[in-house]
Amino acid sequence: MGKLEGKIALITGGNGGIGLATAKQFVNEGAYVFITGRREQELAAAVKEIGRNVTGVQGDVSNLGDLDRLFAQIKREKGKLDIGNIVESLSLSSPRLKS
Repeated sequence: MGKLEGKIALITGGNGGIGLATAKQFVNEGAYVFITGRREQELAAAVKEIGRNVTGVQGDVSNLGDLDRLFAQIKREKGKLDIGNIVESLSLSSPRLKS
């Protein structure tokens, strides 16, 4: 039995990089994971790569409507959320970092 057996986790930015690696590890430890990403194609590829115990939810975590939809889906499908892990995926060239 893994350390996260039976836990429900949310990982934003779970469609690549550190977020994807975290999602894989959580699933390997027994969690069911919801991952988010803005780009549907990359999100679908991440879900396929993780393979089991994962749901991909397309959306932008800076959009309150997307967040409401995300949490409603988690509540509807699993009834609870045990672990929230926000992975910010910014590069140094990101427009968000430019003044």
